[in-house]
Amino acid sequence: MNNFTFYAPTFFAFGRDAQKQAGALVTRFGGSRVLLHYGGGSVVRSGLLDQVKASLTGAGLSFLELGGVKPNPRSGLVYEGIDLCRREGVDFVLAVGGGSAIDSAKAIAAGTVYEGDFWDYYEGKPVEKALPIGTVLTIAAAGSEGSPDSVITKEDGMIKRGASGEAYRPKFSILNPALTQTLPPYQTACGITDIIAHLYERYLTNTKDVEVTDRLIEALLLAMIHEAPRVMEDPNNYEARANIMWAGMMAHHNSCGVGRSQDWTSHSVEHELSALYDCAHGAGLAVAMPAVFTYTVHHDVMRFAKIATRVWGCQMDFDDPERTAKAGIEALRSFLCSIGMPKNFAELGAKEADIEYLARTCCRGSGKADGKLRGFTTLDQSDVEAIYRLML
Repeated sequence: MNNFTFYAPTFFAFGRDAQKQAGALVTRFGGSRVLLHYGGGSVVRSGLLDQVKASLTGAGLSFLELGGVKPNPRSGLVYEGIDLCRREGVDFVLAVGGGSAIDSAKAIAAGTVYEGDFWDYYEGKPVEKALPIGTVLTIAAAGSEGSPDSVITKEDGMIKRGASGEAYRPKFSILNPALTQTLPPYQTACGITDIIAHLYERYLTNTKDVEVTDRLIEALLLAMIHEAPRVMEDPNNYEARANIMWAGMMAHHNSCGVGRSQDWTSHSVEHELSALYDCAHGAGLAVAMPAVFTYTVHHDVMRFAKIATRVWGCQMDFDDPERTAKAGIEALRSFLCSIGMPKNFAELGAKEADIEYLARTCCRGSGKADGKLRGFTTLDQSDVEAIYRLML
């Protein structure tokens, strides 16, 4: 196990009607003038936004609103939010929604107190300072409610990149599983896929003797395999929703990733898909993960075989462990298809003609001067092109 530091001080308010605590929690963590940041649509129609506003008003807080966050959140709205926060003296950013609203809120919070272009953070500059952030979560997926991470799409060139820093960890996050019961099945499945991807990205490690975090990841994957069919069959199953929501936070909070190298190749490969085609991140991951794993399985066959036997129940073939490893990858693919996820480029709306462009931007985009992806394995542009072709 590698040396590590880990500090994750987010306060979680979990359960039914937890959103009614929003005003009290903003006050507790020092906010007085709040930017309320959200997408629109469901948070407005469901009455959730009105409940949060009532809670803020009841706590004597002033607030401004900035809606319009899209899936795969855009840089343009971030710049608008930064200008608004500076002009109006905002001292706290509260995101209401899923990972897109939270990631956009994080970018606004950092950009407001930074003299340069906030995009510097998405080209590798560490995030060291931001306005305090809170969240009211409406979809279990990205894990941004507990993580130090954010992903934004730059509209100039449609480049999707991530940024990270402890200043991005929310001061508090409100998690009410009931708020996810109205999600369409497809969005629920996309969220489940994203959670599974966050666990796989940490499981694929080159660090030896990390049994504790291996077992944590395996347990969360087994929980997802158990709960996903239950929630797809009955969207109003509160207990299944609750387990999935907490698993989503645990999957990306990084308690499962400490002391070990991590992968993130599947996410890098997928980001190009959702940037270019504006597909759901989870849907893109459902197509990307099996292809990435199939291409990289030879790097450490036994690691893939371990997850195949411990999580997917595959029988270990000691004479041919690669067979076991590939059976695990196929089990993952089949599971994702069973909850309604796409399995190839055609179902995702991606085009074979774009493969060279996708691979080039993936390997040579911002901050990647040497044209390499580094994680579980090191891949160059030709490798990434081969991975995209496996998605056809």
